[in-house]
Amino acid sequence: MRIDLIVPGSTGERWIRDGVSAYIGRIQHYAPFRVRELPAVKNAASLTPLQLQQEEYLQLKKLTKEFDRLVLLDESGTQFRSVEFADFLQKQMNAGTRALCFFAGGPYGFAPELRAAGYPMMSLSKMTFTHQMVRLVFTEQLYRAFTILKGEGYHHE
Repeated sequence: MRIDLIVPGSTGERWIRDGVSAYIGRIQHYAPFRVRELPAVKNAASLTPLQLQQEEYLQLKKLTKEFDRLVLLDESGTQFRSVEFADFLQKQMNAGTRALCFFAGGPYGFAPELRAAGYPMMSLSKMTFTHQMVRLVFTEQLYRAFTILKGEGYHHE
């Protein structure tokens, strides 16, 4: 199963890029994983929040395929403990999911039609994170989930 983290824009913070790269290298031992960046929306400052959501939605549709399983990362989504997230991943693998795509919305969240589509939503925290921090928190938790599934000593419980 391939796993994608799809995020708006890029990050200029070297320490975040370095941290994410370190975890990507570790995750690759378990499954193909990549962070995919939506291109910055042109003239974003002149758009309304709804227009910006629509542009991000159109970009997301171009990046994903019909059979990709999409999970929206949203503070109002289901919160998992790390062990529960590992179980979620295992269930996706057992179900034969070919591509699992986690999408972190932009500063105004998701387009209404994306929310209405009924995709599962997952929360990394009740707190709001920048899309830059989401990259680091998510990749660490994904690595942790794989070490849990493999019975490795990274996670202590």
